[in-house]
Amino acid sequence: MNTSMSHVVDVIAGDGIGQEVTPAAVRCIDVLAVRHGFDVTWRDRPWGSDYFRKHGRMMPVDGIEQLSDGDAIFLGAVGTPDIPDVETLWGLLIPIRREFLQYINLRPVRVLPGVTSPLRADKQVDLVIVRENVEGEYSEVGGRLYRGLPEEMAVQESVFTRAGISRAAAYAVDLARSRSGRLTSATKSNGIIHTMPFWDEVVAVIAGGAGVEVDKELIDALAARVVLRPESLDVIVASNLFGDILSDLAGAVAGSIGVAPSANLNPPKDHPSMFEPVHGSAPDIAGKGVANPVGQMWAGAMMLEHLGQASAAADLTAAFETVLASGTRTRDLGGTATTEEFTSAVVAALA
Repeated sequence: MNTSMSHVVDVIAGDGIGQEVTPAAVRCIDVLAVRHGFDVTWRDRPWGSDYFRKHGRMMPVDGIEQLSDGDAIFLGAVGTPDIPDVETLWGLLIPIRREFLQYINLRPVRVLPGVTSPLRADKQVDLVIVRENVEGEYSEVGGRLYRGLPEEMAVQESVFTRAGISRAAAYAVDLARSRSGRLTSATKSNGIIHTMPFWDEVVAVIAGGAGVEVDKELIDALAARVVLRPESLDVIVASNLFGDILSDLAGAVAGSIGVAPSANLNPPKDHPSMFEPVHGSAPDIAGKGVANPVGQMWAGAMMLEHLGQASAAADLTAAFETVLASGTRTRDLGGTATTEEFTSAVVAALA
């Protein structure tokens, strides 16, 4: 991992609105680089569904190797209606996460200035979801039998390891200590007889004596709690599937998943980490110039912090919050600004 004032970042704008919001965030980071005295070398990787249509795969055979000497990966979006998700996701996003051991998916959730939450005004949302990112329910173990016959069946195995749960729990414990000291563990040990009790046991071992207040909550009750009492939550640690679902739910509760960021982290920094918005490729609005770039900008701020540029990260977050608070918003947030207009306003705020 590069620790100098010069950073190499691979850009995969990908599909749909990723090709619109990624350049917007890159533009903001370039302004910050000049202001804060660091350099970013952007390596554009034109991979994704267009690449798949030409080559039959989402990235080159040596794609992982090409990314391996970079400091970070800045991803826009993956997915298109005419190519199955099993090709788009398992051909690009998931291999990157797993080959680079990006075992933490970090998703901060809070109501941004100028964004209206569907909750009552007195309900505060400011939490972080720590999602185990490389195993759990999203394993590759399983298969299909008797395709096309009445006896057709599908088997999908969940894979939970002590090492995988431990490192996710340890990251969440450290994060909770740096915030309120409260940690909630998502489980379903009353219905899933093997993996979830194991999850509970390992989380309890890692959190024991760590100086944090830990409560475990069944995923169905926790989903309701995110909506009814979000102010009671601070740091949530969850398995791959549960974390995925909870983070989209929490993003919607905060007003829009269009502004939600995420980081796929390799905490030891042995490999590059990847930063992306949560919103996906949104093919219904792609090419119209109306996409909300906040999720990508916020992901960019998380990337800057990861690269050791904390002041620049804070400036970028403050800039898009200032623009939102001023009333400049894209149409998904009830405004009329285009992607370009919103980005230009953020650049002006940075200046």
